Amino acid sequence: MSGKIKAAIIGSGNIGTDLMIKIMRNSKLLEMGAMVGIDPQSDGLARADRLGVAVTHEGIKGLTQLPVWPEIGIVFDATSAGAHPGNDEIVRGAGKIMIDLTPAAIGPYVVPVVNMDDHLDQTNINMVTCGGQATIPIVAAVSRVAEVSYAEIVASISSRSAGPGTRANIDEFTETTSRAICEVGGAKKGKAVIVLNPAEPPLIMRDTVYCLAKTTDREAVRRSIEAMIAEVQDYVPGYRLKQDIQFETIGDNAAVRIPGVDDRATGLKVSVFLEVEGAGHYLPKYAGNLDIMTSAALKTAERLAQRMLAEAV
Repeated sequence: MSGKIKAAIIGSGNIGTDLMIKIMRNSKLLEMGAMVGIDPQSDGLARADRLGVAVTHEGIKGLTQLPVWPEIGIVFDATSAGAHPGNDEIVRGAGKIMIDLTPAAIGPYVVPVVNMDDHLDQTNINMVTCGGQATIPIVAAVSRVAEVSYAEIVASISSRSAGPGTRANIDEFTETTSRAICEVGGAKKGKAVIVLNPAEPPLIMRDTVYCLAKTTDREAVRRSIEAMIAEVQDYVPGYRLKQDIQFETIGDNAAVRIPGVDDRATGLKVSVFLEVEGAGHYLPKYAGNLDIMTSAALKTAERLAQRMLAEAV
């Protein structure tokens, strides 16, 4: 295997710029081909231009007119759920792979440590949401050792790390994450909540995961969660437990009503408290919510690039 796959990023905001820097600093399988935006004054486009990357401020149309376009193999979309369908139609129509960092969810949900290898033949891959990337591995860790009848996650991020795209996609965030908790995490029913925290100085991303599991084996659940956290840390070093995993037995004498799930739910309640510190490549370290998205997207793209390069030999 030799060479690299050229990549383009649509969206020159915080997420797109951080992803560009990660590719240029860390990737052995990808190289930056183009950075695409719609604001000619954006810092992301200016930075890409200084780094010698082809740029355009004319959106997807401008990308297709760049000389490097025929060489692009993978395109990342870091725009919005509303803009993604149009971008996807053009990118996949040209025979290229789309990695979607918006909550548009046209392609299958992918969380690298859970189901990446199941979708290597797909031409559009959705990276769920920042909250999904942080919490779904925990739900999956519980569900691989016990049936999870219900899972609920709360993602708390700094207001400063929530740009216009994030704020415009709040509804899509909760809907997409809730579905992925079930489809990828394995829970029978899921719920997602996002909190924009205005605290100053800004707090790093915090995530709370609650699972109701049909098991009494606390140690099996603990071991599975700890192993999963170590796997995520392979590509997000700032991903960690904030405190010890908490357990509570919900018996018949204290059964709880979960609307749409069970009027008398019982089992082992598992509470996991996480924090995600960013790597500080472009974004401040408190913006772990953005860092985990770009790190997961890069991890997925490199696995796809590895396959593409092997097939080209």
